[in-house]
Amino acid sequence: MTTPPSLASERWLTAKPVQQLLTLLSAGDGEARVAGGAVRNALLGEPIADIDIATTLPPWRVTELVTRAGMSVHATGLAHGTVTVVIHEGDETHAFEVTTLRVDTETDGRRAKVAFTDDWVADASRRDFTINAMFCDADGTVHDPLGGYDDLVARTVRFAGDPDARITEDYLRILRFFRFHARYGTGDMDAAALKACTVHKEALANLSGERVRTEILKLLVAENVIETIAVMDRHGIFQCAFPAKLRLAPLKQMRDIDVANSLPSDGELRLCVLVDPQLAPLERLRLSNEQRDRILAAPADTSLSPGLRDSERKIVLYQMGADGYRDAVRCRWALSGDAIDDAGWRALLKLADDWPAPVFPVTGKDLINLGIEPGPALGDKLQALEDWWMAAGFPDDRNEILSQLQV
Repeated sequence: MTTPPSLASERWLTAKPVQQLLTLLSAGDGEARVAGGAVRNALLGEPIADIDIATTLPPWRVTELVTRAGMSVHATGLAHGTVTVVIHEGDETHAFEVTTLRVDTETDGRRAKVAFTDDWVADASRRDFTINAMFCDADGTVHDPLGGYDDLVARTVRFAGDPDARITEDYLRILRFFRFHARYGTGDMDAAALKACTVHKEALANLSGERVRTEILKLLVAENVIETIAVMDRHGIFQCAFPAKLRLAPLKQMRDIDVANSLPSDGELRLCVLVDPQLAPLERLRLSNEQRDRILAAPADTSLSPGLRDSERKIVLYQMGADGYRDAVRCRWALSGDAIDDAGWRALLKLADDWPAPVFPVTGKDLINLGIEPGPALGDKLQALEDWWMAAGFPDDRNEILSQLQV
């Protein structure tokens, strides 16, 4: 195995709160290291999101030490040995999940019962992938018991140990395997991992919708999403988690449009084009009402295209709102099959930045002041005025708008 390089110069590692916590937990009777994603991303030279700490100390001892040091602690996952430590530094607050080393004693494919240990190799061996099973000391030394660094360099996602064992401990790891391959892998997938995922794919139907939704939305924003979902589709794996007919061509189109136009990847929008929202079983994903409404609305306006006149574009933008309009343009562009650098679609999208939609300057109170009785008739007249206002190019003269009541 190749020895990983030191992370001693990493600013996130040398930051005072991180060093303070690692030193505190490593003094006397314990040992603590940064674990998992932060180490992986640092070795890749990629941004660090969360900094998770692994320790040989049991949760009660962690709580005792950090409380004595003036830090806050919250019992966020005691059954699995996890507490959240909060360190206040001036106006800034830093939160770290601190988890005791552990081994699984009982699993059912969805959740595990654990026992605490002080064995770093045993803890690494129960993790999902080798690239997530590396640890880093306070001095930057990286510990890599399972050869994760070699896999990281090779851009290979490999299960920690036996793929069948890791998957049957938690079937969500099937989806995580494909998500991590789409994010960190290149080339062919690890053959043993793909075989195991295929063998156990039917178990995906028993996972909660929330867990499936989280993994699918993260998968959809990964760099190699098209190639990865194509493999999942070919092996019948995606449909076991979310039984919907897939449209890979529009998904590729949206991915390419996003890259070519420096647009942020958006899992919900990509789901809109991967499947037909009107036909797909969205209830399987246990979406929030806001997510569901967005996914259903984004591709719904089939008339939206560069062929619209400027006045028509502004009316659509006003009616949808800027965010809804951007969603709709991006979805319809991806579904159209037009070029990723099409000037017409670019101009259509740019309108939301160039033209801030005005607020209709007339209210129901204005009509009441003119003697119109409250009720359905007032609502109809107000709507007729707004329709005229949009068709007239959004004039800002209230008197001009109200004069239409006399027409």
